[in-house]
Amino acid sequence: MSPKTVDVLVIGGGQAGLATGYFLRGHKLDYRVLDREPAPGGAWRHGWDSLQLFSPAQWSSLPGWQMPETEDGEWPQSDEVIDYLRRYQERYNIPVERPVAVKSVTTSGDGLAVETDHGTYHARAVVSATGTWSHPFIPSVEGIEDFQGEQIHSAHYRRPETYEGQRVLVVGGGNSGAQIYAEVSRVANASWVTRHPPKFLPDDVDGRALFEMATEKWKAEQEGREYTPAGTLADIVMVPPVKEARERGVLETRQMFTRFTENGVVWLDGQEETVDAVIWCTGFRPALDHLESLGVVESNRQVKTNGTRSVKEPRLWLVGYGDWTGFASATLLGVMRSARAAAQEIKNHLER
Repeated sequence: MSPKTVDVLVIGGGQAGLATGYFLRGHKLDYRVLDREPAPGGAWRHGWDSLQLFSPAQWSSLPGWQMPETEDGEWPQSDEVIDYLRRYQERYNIPVERPVAVKSVTTSGDGLAVETDHGTYHARAVVSATGTWSHPFIPSVEGIEDFQGEQIHSAHYRRPETYEGQRVLVVGGGNSGAQIYAEVSRVANASWVTRHPPKFLPDDVDGRALFEMATEKWKAEQEGREYTPAGTLADIVMVPPVKEARERGVLETRQMFTRFTENGVVWLDGQEETVDAVIWCTGFRPALDHLESLGVVESNRQVKTNGTRSVKEPRLWLVGYGDWTGFASATLLGVMRSARAAAQEIKNHLER
């Protein structure tokens, strides 16, 4: 084989790519991982400075090796997750090439050709594990292009000091919105804007309990029985910054504004307000541009799959994009099930 011909090529070297590599390694398959980032860590390299997990290390680990406990016993910070992913890659000698940017995937004989900025690779099977971070979503709001203030997505937010003394709107009712609003509100005149009132979990409920509830719900659906969990992965976890905002009496939301003006926004009651900056904490969409050339990306920006395997292109698997590629597969702990299933299917496919 040439240096750029392998049995399996994994696109993306973050948590989903590493988990998939772990299981491919266990099957003793000839594989390689391509990652566009210059160093290990995947999307965690781009989190804001104070970002932390909302579950303990043992509930935030990839297959085979538990994330080390933090020295202070707190939930791991993003830099600790990045270090864990770096050491995980080294521990299992996962062959990652970086930085390599994938441009397209096309059919080629009995395999697939992957065009990159470092030449073309050929593989009998391809796993797409590019996640969502590089495709931040900002909703369409009337007048958004006229607004002259700053607009930034949480994907590019770093620290609250940038907004000291400013009038800031933090938009989005999930955990990122809660955490970013909590710290920005300490230094700025900030409002937390949501379409629906957020649901706050009890102080003693963390990501571990949420994952257990979500797992039980998934099992109930598979078995055709009823189960109503006390919380969901979308509910607000009371991490220390959010608790502190509650203690300051500022953990309140405003209903979404109706439109932008050149200098601010218009609220539901018609009142106009001048705003310096808007931080969008409105989620992400799957990063699948490299698969457009295969004709498998649907209008909803997903790929039809049977489990993790593409229906239209049976030499393609997708891991880590969310529940449509495996229950809780976008989480550190949850990606194990779908990564293991994909690797087993690929092994069977290659043997046939």
